[in-house]
Amino acid sequence: MLPKISPDQPVLIAGPTASGKSALALEIAQQQGGVIINADASQVYDCWRVITARPTAAEEAGTRHALYGHLHFDAAYSAGHWLREVTPLLSGPDRPIIIGGTGLYYTALTIGMAEIPPTPAEIRALGDDLPIEDMLLVLDVETKSRIDVKNRARVQRAWEVLQATGKPLSAWQDDTPPPLLPVSACAALVFDVDKDWLETRIRRRFDLMLDQGALDEAKAMQDRYDPALPSCRAIGVPELMGYLNGELTMEQAREQASVATRRFAKRQRTWFRSKMRDWLPYTPTE
Repeated sequence: MLPKISPDQPVLIAGPTASGKSALALEIAQQQGGVIINADASQVYDCWRVITARPTAAEEAGTRHALYGHLHFDAAYSAGHWLREVTPLLSGPDRPIIIGGTGLYYTALTIGMAEIPPTPAEIRALGDDLPIEDMLLVLDVETKSRIDVKNRARVQRAWEVLQATGKPLSAWQDDTPPPLLPVSACAALVFDVDKDWLETRIRRRFDLMLDQGALDEAKAMQDRYDPALPSCRAIGVPELMGYLNGELTMEQAREQASVATRRFAKRQRTWFRSKMRDWLPYTPTE
């Protein structure tokens, strides 16, 4: 059953991977109207539809979608890029239904985002070559308390900000402008799902991806695959590339992808519990 939502009210839907967020967004859009807007960092790239569980072509044709598959595989993209792209959609003709699992996007939208200057390419290149442990050594305690210190992208971003500006990320965050869309102005739903229920869905997901053509997507990108690119770190991509390169059996690829997905979902749930306490918990019926 759909939660009680006014047709004029912006909708935010967050949840761990494989929890069924897209189905809920589509149902709300079909029953009440609205544009479904992507808030998932992997689904912005044009090279992956099946692997990242982007909406199907038929779904996109039947209901307006935005910010899905609009970037080339090697394009740079961040929460700042996403916030700039989503801004005009908030005041467009259609009510926004924003869905995804990238918690940082929602934080930028509903709490605000510091206006940090762009990182010079030479500093980013230095960070690419540093172990995560070395970057953590120079970060301040407050910054480390606010980021996922096991997430290399988050740690490197904090390191880059410090190197480029001489100012800790935490200090930039403390000087954040007002949010574009506070939670109080939305129907903000966060999926609250049973761990075992989610794990069952995660284990089925890899085989479903294969049935829908994920291996063909990987083959099409094999010559351009670069594990350093954010687009190529989408779960399922390294594992399928390992299979195509003869480094993994399909069973090993399946198991490694399932493990990676479970770990990712755990990090997502931890973020949601910490950052989305004022959101309405939503439990799917299937």
